[in-house]
Amino acid sequence: MFIVDIVLKNTPSMLSIQRKTAEDAEAVYQEILNAVRSGNPVALELTCEKQPDKKLGVLVSEISAVQVSEKAGASGTARPPGFFALTEPS
Repeated sequence: MFIVDIVLKNTPSMLSIQRKTAEDAEAVYQEILNAVRSGNPVALELTCEKQPDKKLGVLVSEISAVQVSEKAGASGTARPPGFFALTEPS
């Protein structure tokens, strides 16, 4: 199972949806990135494959980050979610 996390501006929590395959997760990731780059559509509606009744509606202008990660336990090589930042030592 793969998780697509969306971070909203000025909001400490993330919105998440799940996809069964890496290809499906990558397609959702690219859809979100394309919407952010173009500003169209104004809002995205996303659904979750694990919880079919779960729906998300999000304003594209409020998205500050998006990431894809593999859910732990989905395979033997699970990657931890999170963003990575490099900083120079002072």
